[in-house]
Amino acid sequence: MITVKELTKRYGAHTAVDALSFTVDKGQIYGLLGPNGAGKSTTMNIITGYISATDGTAEIDGCDIFDSPAEARAKIGYLPEQPPLYTDMTPREYLAFAAELKGLPREQRKAAVEQCMERTNIADVADRLIRNLSKGYKQRVGLAQALVGNPKVLILDEPTTGLDPQSRLSVWETIENLRRETGMTVLLTTHYMEEADRADEIIIMDSGKIAAQGSPVSLKNRYSRDC
Repeated sequence: MITVKELTKRYGAHTAVDALSFTVDKGQIYGLLGPNGAGKSTTMNIITGYISATDGTAEIDGCDIFDSPAEARAKIGYLPEQPPLYTDMTPREYLAFAAELKGLPREQRKAAVEQCMERTNIADVADRLIRNLSKGYKQRVGLAQALVGNPKVLILDEPTTGLDPQSRLSVWETIENLRRETGMTVLLTTHYMEEADRADEIIIMDSGKIAAQGSPVSLKNRYSRDC
């Protein structure tokens, strides 16, 4: 569903992403784990078409993000680290706006908005101004935006950063429910090892490269033997 081959991004003499290659199969949850500056967010921004690559390729469900950007982006729901919320709108208004921007036919928008609010458990604040919501609710509104249009791939950059433990758990429960109910493929970044444990596969990045990759259990076994 996601195929990354030799992906490279340089900024002058600095290489932010260095010949990165990996594949995410349909219906899997992959976690990118690593310190600040490891290249996680840069990788996400390239895969979603927000910035260009110096070299390499990235495909979403067979569509090259560089050769066919509109077609590839139509398959992606993206939540950046700082959700692009319009805080003078209500969640309902904001999601309707997102549906319009994504090109959903007018007659489908209301049902799409209701579905996304239900999936992210924000129906109870649907008509409150976003600026008055808690950080946890704001993050769920951002996640609901990413789900508008039923994308095949969900890409989340640090979706739980700054949230309290209960809100973090709620976001993860939503992600796992989506995968179970829709077969959606999820690629996300996180700083939290206990969250990465919930992924099917973990990619540990350092200095733009893959330092280790495998299931949570296999990585724990490998590094426990090395200790």
